[in-house]
Parts: sequence; structure tokens; C-alpha cells
Amino acid sequence: MDIYQHFRKEEHSFIDQVISWREDVALKYQRRLSDFLDPREQMIVKAVMGNDADLIYQLEGGAEDSERKRAVIAPDYEQIDKEDFQLTLLQADYPVKFVALEHRDVLGAFMSLGIRREKIGDVVVKDGTIQLTAASEISDYIKMNLTGIKRSTVEFKDVPWTERIESDETWTKKETTVSSLRLDVIVKEIYGMSRKKAGLFIEGGHVKVNFRTVEDGAFSLEAGDLISLKGKGRSRLDEVTGQTKKEKYKIITARLN
Repeated sequence: MDIYQHFRKEEHSFIDQVISWREDVALKYQRRLSDFLDPREQMIVKAVMGNDADLIYQLEGGAEDSERKRAVIAPDYEQIDKEDFQLTLLQADYPVKFVALEHRDVLGAFMSLGIRREKIGDVVVKDGTIQLTAASEISDYIKMNLTGIKRSTVEFKDVPWTERIESDETWTKKETTVSSLRLDVIVKEIYGMSRKKAGLFIEGGHVKVNFRTVEDGAFSLEAGDLISLKGKGRSRLDEVTGQTKKEKYKIITARLN
């Protein structure tokens, strides 16, 4: 199938999975709900689904700007509503004067319960409140078992979507040119360091691409890739808009503030 040539080899298994979902829905006329997908996986779903005349699909994570979203694939004669994504908004408060919690602390607490990352959507930690979007099928398990994060006792409860907290996170975009789309070159450009230093970070296992550690500076990035550098935050390669006369790549990057 031609679609494979547009994606990395390590992504082929996920492409196969999406193709399997699509074929299953077409054969059984029963809709399919996925776990939460990261932005790159969402891009693959869109590519695989294309303009299939017999099927429809939608992505939803609780809000338009949600980073992680679930997908629903259904026969074209059906209607997909927000309730079909089975999302639950959970909230807990903590004493901000006595304990400082970050996104990674909350996520780590969930992982310690044996909950797969794919069952949790976006997490917001702000002003003594934790909000997270969870797959409804595990929301009761979270409420019963996640009772402490770091030194703080927490009690999660369901809250309506009208009470959703907006994250303070903002992305700053930048247009620039680079000699190549190698990971070390892009990290150098985004984080303002030498290429040698960028290479050391990468080789040391401190850089992730689409939530997976990459230790090869020559790794080639593509539009939509999410990058995280330990201690320096997250960024994205949003677009590759073309090449200059000197064959440099014109790109648009974004960095999380």
C-alpha cells in the first residue's frame, strides 16, 4: 500500500492497526473507538482514512485544542456525537501552599497504578487544581485508586465540561531555514545551542520524538513531529514549507512556553 512510503518504518505497525480498524468497521458495520492518540498518530489516522466514501471518522479530546484525542470510525450513514468518545473530565484539588505539583508528577502517579498512557488524555495542573481527561472505562478505577500524588492526598471526582480549565501553555512559532531536517540540526535551532551540544543531549537519551527516546542525531524529522528535550521543554516541527535557492529547508517551528 502506497501510504507506507510516507511514514517511518517504526510507524508501519500503527498504520496496520488503523487499516484493521477501518476494514473491521466496513465489514461489520459497527463503529470503532480508539484509545487516546498523540498528534502524530492522529495524522496517520487522517492519512489512512482519506476520503473513504463508505466511512466517516472524527477525533475528539474534550476540547478543540486538546493535544491527545480519541478516534471514532463509523459507517457513513451514522452520526458521531461527543458522547460517543466516552470521555470523562476528572478533577482533584491539592494544597498548593504545601506541595508543588507538575504535569510529570501527575502522569507518574497514574503510571504507577499500571494505567496505560493511552487511556489518559490531556492533563492540566493549575492553581491547586488537577484536571485530566480520561477514558470513561477507567474513570471509576482512577477515583478509587489514585488517592495521593507526591506528599499530597487527592480525591478525584467527575466535573462537567463547562468547568474545564484552560491551560496556561502557549506555543511560540518561528519561521526559519535549516541545512537539513536532522534531529540534531532542529534541536540546535529550536533550543539555541551548538550542534555538538544538541548531539550530546540526543546521544545521552535526553531527547524524545513523538514520546519515544531517539539517540541518533541523524534521525530525520517530519512535519508534525513533537520534540521534548529534558529540562528544556517541548517543541514541534509544524511545517516544512519549501526550499531556498541554496537548498536549505524553510520550516515553521513552535516551542512551548
